[in-house]
Amino acid sequence: MADVSLSAKVRTEFGKGASRRLRREEKIPAVIYGHGADPVHVELPSYDMMMALKTPNVLINLDVEGKKELVIPKAVQREAIRGFLVHIDLLTVKKGEQVNVEIPIHLEGDLGPGQHVLEHGLNALPVLAEATHIPESVTISIEGLVAGDSIQAKDVKLPKGATLDTDEEVIVVQVLAGQLEEPSAEGEGEDGEESAE
Repeated sequence: MADVSLSAKVRTEFGKGASRRLRREEKIPAVIYGHGADPVHVELPSYDMMMALKTPNVLINLDVEGKKELVIPKAVQREAIRGFLVHIDLLTVKKGEQVNVEIPIHLEGDLGPGQHVLEHGLNALPVLAEATHIPESVTISIEGLVAGDSIQAKDVKLPKGATLDTDEEVIVVQVLAGQLEEPSAEGEGEDGEESAE
């Protein structure tokens, strides 16, 4: 998995005003927690953090004013409309430690013949994985599936070192029968209205 290096500064000011000032300076507020230690409030470079988050469950080598921490993102808050980063929670991890993460699901293949609708039960799969070897994604084949078929969590081939961290019976994707649209009656609709003018 990919990992990045970032530097952080300890925050001493809190509240909405302080957070707004940080964002104007192209920084974002964050909290580091884990292993029973007191949470540490820091500020991070916004652009670098945004680029790092393009990799799901990215492993970050964080330098907090000279103290080295290995962290992964656990909760990311974004502004609702424009999507810029507002706040992030970071979890400290150690090599060899198992962590709970959700890995993105990628689908490949084509459904079988017929009118079908593919319904996603999950977009990401909860797994336990070693902190420094978190899989970036899991691929599921939907080749040839038809209405009534489904894939459960237990059917997914997990990457090496990852174990399922959810109910085995939970449906990841299922195929539903598509409904054919009924043709509209002749002479109705906008065209009919316009010709009557």
